[in-house]
Amino acid sequence: MLIYDIVDIIFDVMMFLILVRVVLSFIRHDPYQPLFRYVYEITEPILAPFRRLLPFAGGLDFSPLIAWMALMLVRNIILGIISALI
Repeated sequence: MLIYDIVDIIFDVMMFLILVRVVLSFIRHDPYQPLFRYVYEITEPILAPFRRLLPFAGGLDFSPLIAWMALMLVRNIILGIISALI
């Protein structure tokens, strides 16, 4: 069960960081501040592939939404496999 919990926490943290990045995109902030840089460095590898696939729609970036759904799908698949093995 420990592996299940660790994987679950990792996905929770990633989804939380994507949410933080979305909120940061709506507020003015210093992109060089270490906390903001950390959020961008962690989430960019996840969001970049989706951003390349999706065109901007009226200036809106839907890649975080699609990445969030993809993470939830992958999370459910991986946790289902782990549950079946335990």
